[in-house]
Amino acid sequence: MNEQDDGEGCSSLGDGIPKESSPFINSTDIDKEIMYEGKNLALFEEEMDRNPMVSSLLNRLANYTNLTQGVREHEEAENNEEPRKKEIKAPQMGTFIGVYLPCLQNILGVILFLRLTWIVGAAGIFGSFWIVFICCACTLLTAISMSAIATNGVVPAGGSYYMISRSLGPEFGGAVGLCFYLGTTFAGAMYILGTIEILLTYIVPSAAIFKAEDPSQETQAMLNNMRVYGTCTITLMATVVFVGVKYVNKLALVFLACVILSILAIYAGVIKTAFSPPDFPLCMLGNRTLAWQAFDVCAKVSTTGNQTVTTQLWQLFCDSPYLNATCDEYFTLNNVTTVQGIPGIASRVIIDNIWSSYGLQGEILEKRGMLSVPATESATNTGLPYVFSDIATYFTMLVGIYFPSVTGIMAGSNRSGDLKDAQRSIPTGTLLAIITTSFIYLSSIILFGACIEGVLLRDKFGESVNGNLVIGTLAWPSPWVIVIGSFFSTCGAGLQSLTGAPRLMQAIARDGIVPFLRVFGHGKANGEPTWALLLTAGICEIGILIASLDSVAPILSMFFLMCYMFVNLACALQTLLKTPNWRPRFTYYHWTLSFLGMSLCLALMFICSWYYALVAMVIAGCIYKYIEYRGAEKEWGDGIRGLSLNAARYALLRLEDGPPHTKNWRPQLLILLNLDPEQNVKHPRLLSLTTQLKAGKGLTIVGSVLEGTFLERHTDVQNAEQNIKTLMGLEKTKGFCHVVVSSNRRDGVSHLIQSSGLGGMKHNTVLVAWPELWRQTDGPTGWKNFVDMVRETTAAHQALLVTKNIDSFPTNQERFSGGTIDIWWIVHDGGLLMLLPFLLSQHKVWKKCKMRIFTVAQIDDNSIQMKKDLQLFLYQLRLDAEVEVVEMLDNDISAFTYERTLVMEQRSQMLKQMQLSKNEREREAQLIHDRNAAGHSSGTDRLAVPPEGVHMTWTKEKITAEKNKNKESLSPEGVRDIFNMKPEWGNLNQSNVRRMHTAVKLNEVVVNRSQDARLVLLNMPGPPKNRQGDENYMEFLEVLTEGLNRVLMVRGGGSEVITIYS
Repeated sequence: MNEQDDGEGCSSLGDGIPKESSPFINSTDIDKEIMYEGKNLALFEEEMDRNPMVSSLLNRLANYTNLTQGVREHEEAENNEEPRKKEIKAPQMGTFIGVYLPCLQNILGVILFLRLTWIVGAAGIFGSFWIVFICCACTLLTAISMSAIATNGVVPAGGSYYMISRSLGPEFGGAVGLCFYLGTTFAGAMYILGTIEILLTYIVPSAAIFKAEDPSQETQAMLNNMRVYGTCTITLMATVVFVGVKYVNKLALVFLACVILSILAIYAGVIKTAFSPPDFPLCMLGNRTLAWQAFDVCAKVSTTGNQTVTTQLWQLFCDSPYLNATCDEYFTLNNVTTVQGIPGIASRVIIDNIWSSYGLQGEILEKRGMLSVPATESATNTGLPYVFSDIATYFTMLVGIYFPSVTGIMAGSNRSGDLKDAQRSIPTGTLLAIITTSFIYLSSIILFGACIEGVLLRDKFGESVNGNLVIGTLAWPSPWVIVIGSFFSTCGAGLQSLTGAPRLMQAIARDGIVPFLRVFGHGKANGEPTWALLLTAGICEIGILIASLDSVAPILSMFFLMCYMFVNLACALQTLLKTPNWRPRFTYYHWTLSFLGMSLCLALMFICSWYYALVAMVIAGCIYKYIEYRGAEKEWGDGIRGLSLNAARYALLRLEDGPPHTKNWRPQLLILLNLDPEQNVKHPRLLSLTTQLKAGKGLTIVGSVLEGTFLERHTDVQNAEQNIKTLMGLEKTKGFCHVVVSSNRRDGVSHLIQSSGLGGMKHNTVLVAWPELWRQTDGPTGWKNFVDMVRETTAAHQALLVTKNIDSFPTNQERFSGGTIDIWWIVHDGGLLMLLPFLLSQHKVWKKCKMRIFTVAQIDDNSIQMKKDLQLFLYQLRLDAEVEVVEMLDNDISAFTYERTLVMEQRSQMLKQMQLSKNEREREAQLIHDRNAAGHSSGTDRLAVPPEGVHMTWTKEKITAEKNKNKESLSPEGVRDIFNMKPEWGNLNQSNVRRMHTAVKLNEVVVNRSQDARLVLLNMPGPPKNRQGDENYMEFLEVLTEGLNRVLMVRGGGSEVITIYS
């Protein structure tokens, strides 16, 4: 399989959907000449291009490598000057070298050497045991979940990020991946701060740049020194990583050896204290611990010859070196004594250290059970050589500081590409490393509590023992074993973080799920992540500027805990969903363990620091929403997608298959689009209108029909769907696309109306554009399809929305600053006519438009009462609209109506009788259309040249006379005169005359009142029962909507969609 130069680990197939790289199917590096050699499988010859022979598959599987361009490839690229095809080397690392030792090195580190004794002193043996047990249980449960995920198929180099993102999807994967990156980066800052603390406190204290003149300023001076030295160190380490990762890798074994030797020295020192404890005295004033740095002798006075002289300690508490000096009251009342700081494991000091000794910030360290005389005066202790607590201690804070010491369990999974058998090595090595380190931590707690005095344990920086590292004095054969070992191990851990974090960022950037991070996917020619390294160093500098190891530790605890929580969630999710691909080789897992681990991680986040936990969750949530809104579409077969499928299946099964209750009714739209020969959408404004209607939050299905057979046009279907989806994205239409192929358009539309949707989630409303050129189409199929569609939606009890002049409808970017939406409520359709403008008014395009409702009163109706009733009805419906009742008198039928009906029937008769060619038929239809348009235009003479074959008897004088007659009702005598003047009218179909009369009169009223409206909604009459009049039906609708800019004709589905009840 070809190595991917961009390191993304996924490729895009012909369907445009990103797929995981695979050695099995559709591989592009197959040698075409040797793909098919034999004749014995000729039956499958045509399928060999996409389904290879089993022998070829197995051969490629044997040569398959899951390595991306990692550290080893960078090193090889640096050594090989000329670019050449590298031989794929089989990974050779086993469980011990590849997983166990790296995990051991990452877990054991700075907290063990610098903070564990202090945690034991503050929380006691019992409290510390629980802290370590909870944290180790958390990582153990996480490791079990991680082992299940890691053994469920091949895990490419990328480790934890790959596992989380491919199990939980790009949104969760990106959010948790960035949190894991931030955790790893802040871990680097913590290790660097630990390195500087060891250097300035225990190795070269004189190297401090800032020195405190007053003891109260020592803490601030130390923080400033940490900032300066830390900044220099991060610069140096980043340079080393940039120059060559191979140097870091070669030093890894040295750093690991330092860790192991240091731990062995601690155990050896504990054993030695059983028979020969070290001389490590503490100076106590009463029960208060003194900082043994500013004096030489632990006594108030000393005898030189026969003379008693005061000591340096006396001078620190008194105003003069003389015996008659005025001294601190507590110093006068209490004696100075020495206590062995490390009495040994054989002593009974373990009893004193079982329980906790939490303290406040600035509190003097006091030994429990030791007698002292309290001072009566409230004198300040500032400036006196006591050992003070630098921060307040309590259980939850100690959990946050300790937790980073158990992170590092994913070091093995991060090296999965180097392992000979990753599916066996990762679970075994990781679990063994956790068990080993848990034993080391738990035994160290008990041994520290059994060997070391409590006040010395609580002395974080060893001030009471002249600035010595407590754990170093306990070690054997020399304290320098621990000091130097811890220095190099923390330094190495910092380098490892600066090596791993940029590669993690590079992997996230190259996945393309966070668009603005793509720049960090680039680097040097050999793939070294230069830009990601600069970003990592910058974020690491933020942690260094904080300068306090105790403040940085809880921050990275949050990010690691969030990462571990989602690893457990991923495993629990996959287990509960029981997806067919979930077949881990590691079988010792259960969803309850994963759920327990997830709950424990969440609890630890809030135990450590509730405000840090909230900040971390907000950061992850913002990243999640950003990826969801702007990120690239990825399909990784993740568990969230599986969860969505299960939830959708469950909801569909519970959803009633019948009509919903009126209060739950919302327009579930099926939009029928027309496509041009290039499969582009003819009327994109239909999707704009759909988006504007989606305040109802219902289902949206965008459908279209291609004529032909699916075998011949399946490529066109894919292109059409892609074009429609692209347009839906531009119009922000949330929904589904469904393109079908049928032998004719009429059947295809029928199939969409019948079968779109699933179960209870079916459309209840069809949205379609009016066929503007229905007269010019090839034959009558265009308008016949439309009329059949109207009948089918009625039969299916579905509402129908028909847009007239759709191309003049507003886009989603337009904003109406005023105007009205006019509703012409002629017949009751279930309330859809009033619900639609309300939904439109929720969108910003129509928000400033006012609603006006017109209803038509007949001659027998009480218009005033109708208006009152309608206003009350709208009030109960909670709709704000102006109400107007239009009186439409039962006038006599005008001559113009008769003439329109005559032209309509003559045209229909001509097209039936005459065998016209296509061009002639179109010309004929166009001539009639032009005549009708001119005849009905506002303010112009209704004069048109009659087409050939139609004998018209209108003259200019007759039209003028008719105009004058239209202003008032025609008398029966006038009607008789007209019939005498136009004998052909007597043979007209009276049903058509009545329908045309309604259309003409209603159109006059609507145009008069709503010509300037932003949108006109009116009831759409149904087609005639007699199919012979279908073409006449189209003409009626044309007449009804003439002279209006934007029209939405609405035909209800036969059920109530709006209610006055709550």
